[in-house]
Amino acid sequence: MCLGTKYVCVTAENEYGEVPMHLATPAGAVRFPLVLGGGCAIQRPVSKLFRLGVLGSGQGSNFVAIAEAIAAGKIPAEVALVLSDVESSGILTQARQRGIPASYLPPGKFRTKLEEDAERSLVAQLQAAEVDLVLLAGFMRVLKGDFLKAFEGRIVNIHPSLLPCFPGLHAWKQALDYGVKVTGCTVHFVDAGIDSGAIIGQQTVPVLDRDTPESLHLRIHQAEHELYPRCVAALARGEISVQGRLVLWNAPAPK
Repeated sequence: MCLGTKYVCVTAENEYGEVPMHLATPAGAVRFPLVLGGGCAIQRPVSKLFRLGVLGSGQGSNFVAIAEAIAAGKIPAEVALVLSDVESSGILTQARQRGIPASYLPPGKFRTKLEEDAERSLVAQLQAAEVDLVLLAGFMRVLKGDFLKAFEGRIVNIHPSLLPCFPGLHAWKQALDYGVKVTGCTVHFVDAGIDSGAIIGQQTVPVLDRDTPESLHLRIHQAEHELYPRCVAALARGEISVQGRLVLWNAPAPK
């Protein structure tokens, strides 16, 4: 069954006041930044702050949640660049208001993907900004093989359901129409499939009898704004390891 269990990501005691869970890394596990196979290492000088690139198409509420967590000292990282395929998007406005480099990326003629030149420009801009991790925050374009290869194991997305249930568009409406009693959100690594990458963390949201698609979507959004910063913080602190599809939250070694 996809549902019925409360999926909550828990790491060592931190700024969010989570309950500690000490997980030993099994033999063969790969400690982030070696994620999802060989050739995925994020290599940066120890003195260099963890750098994030953010892609979005909408208002940017998840970006704002991450930016505010960074400003509060809860994520040891900086947003190096924000890019959007929508020139008037709120995410660009939010980034510029915070003094973060933000640019419009003309997507080309397609509705659901980027033209090849646009995708090459996307890769070049993120590489020039020396990003360690790419965050998708409501980016409504399918990313293809060349982009995925350029940032293999370094792309993360948040999806408004408890994957693997209800992948794709309008996941909150899918959950409501199906009649589930619990849904939520999932932070996962991005691969070539549709919302099919290894799951980093999940947070549940109850489905109420009187819920509408709009009310359920709003509460899922609120959960996303809690979950996404927690997961990004763990990645930035090097507390994530991956073994196949299993993503482990590893407590820091005792001092």
